[in-house]
Amino acid sequence: MNQFLQVISPDVIIPLILAMVFGVFVGAIPGLTATMGVALIIPITYYMNPLAGLAMVLGVSFTAIFAGDIPATFLRIPGTPASGAATLDGFELSKKGKGSLALTLDLLCSSLGGLIGVFLLIMVAPPMAKFALKFTNFEYFWLGIFGLSMAAVLSKGNTIKGFVSAVIGVLISTIGIDVTTGYPRFTFGITELMDGVSFIPAMIGLFGLSEVLKRVQLGSENLELPAIKDKSKLSIKEAFSSIGKHIFTLIRGSFIGTFTGALPGAGADIAAWVSYGVEKNISRDKNIGKGSLRGVIAPTSANNAAIGGTWIPALVFGVPGDSITAIVLGAMLMYGLRPGPLIFTESRGLVNQLFIIAILVQILLIPIGWLGIKTFSLILRLRSGIVLTAVVFFSIIGAYAIRNSFFDIYIMLIFGLIGYCLEKISVPLAPMILGLILGPMIEDNLRVGLIKTKGNFGPFLSRPISLILFIMIILILAGPQFFSLMKKNRPK
Repeated sequence: MNQFLQVISPDVIIPLILAMVFGVFVGAIPGLTATMGVALIIPITYYMNPLAGLAMVLGVSFTAIFAGDIPATFLRIPGTPASGAATLDGFELSKKGKGSLALTLDLLCSSLGGLIGVFLLIMVAPPMAKFALKFTNFEYFWLGIFGLSMAAVLSKGNTIKGFVSAVIGVLISTIGIDVTTGYPRFTFGITELMDGVSFIPAMIGLFGLSEVLKRVQLGSENLELPAIKDKSKLSIKEAFSSIGKHIFTLIRGSFIGTFTGALPGAGADIAAWVSYGVEKNISRDKNIGKGSLRGVIAPTSANNAAIGGTWIPALVFGVPGDSITAIVLGAMLMYGLRPGPLIFTESRGLVNQLFIIAILVQILLIPIGWLGIKTFSLILRLRSGIVLTAVVFFSIIGAYAIRNSFFDIYIMLIFGLIGYCLEKISVPLAPMILGLILGPMIEDNLRVGLIKTKGNFGPFLSRPISLILFIMIILILAGPQFFSLMKKNRPK
């Protein structure tokens, strides 16, 4: 009871509500992703207690994922990558004059799917933490490699580009003092790099500034955001009736979303497409893709459920499930918290409060999301130049605020250019983030493991869990190529 009272105290609930409102704004503006929203809000949380800070992160991520469906439905422009699948049937329903029904379904299914994802997180995470206590340096090394391989395979584009992005992230993570030898690496005599590349300015640059540069490069004719004129009423009663008829689609999408989100590197956007694809393949509804309610329910229940799923590997193993939890892990370390199986014993109270907040967010999502839908047309009438200028301003302030260092602003600018250049050649950014986070974990566990075995790599493969993880990595990396080769050689 005391934990619940702490959650609903003004110093937690007010920042949470403000963060959710900000999440609606971020998600509803095409180009402003949920990851960018979390990256921009982290510097603010630095001056709060960890519970309020993590509450704001949860509020932004869940709300922004839903709000991305608003422009996807009305304009066929996904507000966030996770809303890509919502452009199909949602926009078709909008053309038929049922856009409000589609968005009401989006809102309710996002809330219900998120609740299912959170309850699965609550049930699965503690038992997995007990299992994770059996992990040693050998298992954690392969777990880090597994996370990078998943990010590379599931990233947009091809696996090679995803792998290159991950390697760049790992190499950047080696900058700073070598914890084993105490010798500076790749610092080039720059004192500010002795502690390594500051994580938050790098994230703000990759996701905030790079997006601004990309939109400015489109030119003035593509800079403005279109507005909508929709005066139809939201139909709560009809939406609940539709959910009742397609309840198994909702449950199936939520379970698929949670499972997919729990895979390191997958995230909500992959979850939404997987759920949509499964529904299209198993359903007898031939209208999927042409304005089907199933085509709305499946992806939107999956993408919010996936947010809960991404917290499973983040809390249990300290391995981010997606780019958002990658930033969250960096923030938790900044707060002095250490994610991993011991967090369920050392900080059990905080974990329980996080679960309560996650449930509360799903409940608050309905009224705040409803207001977001109503104000969507007003937000889109803002000049895009104003929105992008605000992003640059908050990016600079956020980068400076962590350590009051102008050098961190330079880091943010450099990573903004890196992100812009990589996206120009279709190299995904998510694997780089995971590389930045997982790099120290991989290196430290490899070196400690080799010290334990006096340079013998055998135990990395001889232990049962390590061997299973190694085989899974091989299957993940070689499986698609193997099946593609078998398909080509199959006799016709």
